[in-house]
Amino acid sequence: MLTLIGGGARSGKSSAALLRAKNHIANGGRTLFIATAENSDDEMNTRIANHKSERGEGFDLVEEPFLLDQALKEFPENELVIVDCLTLWLSNNMMRENEIDVKPVIDSARSRKGSIIFVTNETGEGIVPMHPVSRKFRDLSGRMNQDFARLCDNVIFMRFGIESVIK
Repeated sequence: MLTLIGGGARSGKSSAALLRAKNHIANGGRTLFIATAENSDDEMNTRIANHKSERGEGFDLVEEPFLLDQALKEFPENELVIVDCLTLWLSNNMMRENEIDVKPVIDSARSRKGSIIFVTNETGEGIVPMHPVSRKFRDLSGRMNQDFARLCDNVIFMRFGIESVIK
């Protein structure tokens, strides 16, 4: 089962994914949390620490800001996997000027038999960004989110901590 949970900043995306994981853990399952954030400055360090404390016990953590397709291949298929988040993965690769290709990540997700929850940001509902790099990021993330929405069995959009089921 593949699930995409999207929404704006602080909309409850990660909390919704963690709730599903905690239910999985309560039923005896393990959860692999793939964190795509890079530990780049004090503010990001604080965000990462807060996310770690929200997770609690029962999570195996992998920090992988770039090679998401490989990270998805390395773990037992009976584990629930949470990828938080796709847009940070995209941003990391853009900033390093790495080739951005979601197909290997999608192929890795398709090949797994276990459940994966992808968390992503909706970046296209605001104004058109002034800076070309920001517009490129918005456009790439919009296309990426469409690709993952097509892939996933379930698509959930978060607003104000409330889930709206799209698919």
